[in-house]
Amino acid sequence: MSAKSAINKDLFIPHDEKMLAAVQVKRRTKKKIPFLATGGQGDYMTYICLSVTNKKPTHVSITKVKQFEGSSSFVRRSQWSIDQLRQVNGIDPNRDSPEFDLMFDNAFDQWVAGSSGEKGTFVQVLHHTCQRYRADRKPEFVNCQSRLLGGNSILHSAADSVSSAVQKASQALNERGERLGRVEEKTGDMMNSAQQFADTAHKLAMKHKC
Repeated sequence: MSAKSAINKDLFIPHDEKMLAAVQVKRRTKKKIPFLATGGQGDYMTYICLSVTNKKPTHVSITKVKQFEGSSSFVRRSQWSIDQLRQVNGIDPNRDSPEFDLMFDNAFDQWVAGSSGEKGTFVQVLHHTCQRYRADRKPEFVNCQSRLLGGNSILHSAADSVSSAVQKASQALNERGERLGRVEEKTGDMMNSAQQFADTAHKLAMKHKC
């Protein structure tokens, strides 16, 4: 089972929630730790997760989840309502980049995703979710590639693939129909030629008989 599937199973399903997307991240800048802070738990992996409740009224959350080194369990660390999200910064709209920022009412984090593709999928799903569940005060999506903000591009891509397959199948059928038409035409010509040959042979036979 993948880490994201395990997070959904351990943290969201028991609370009657469904995880829509998750991205593994690291901070771009080290967070300042108070001088007196002690007792750290060592290295850890961080995931930013987007989830929605199954029951209405629907509640959408963005949750920071950590998995500490040597542990198989996941821990919720921070959580925000999607209504608290103010801005998503994709950093560079002209090229694939794993970097992005999330700004909330009371927090601001600068992240680097495991890959630009993983970041792109998360931003795409987050944008679609905001369009669906935020009636007003929608967050800003700045410096994001336009293909990520064109509605639900995942579904559009799937639809395009299906449409392309249908067009190819239709073209193949048309070509097959044309080939069958040519075969039928040639068959008709051959039958006409055979009939003409038979008629000619019959006339010759009758002539010789006379």
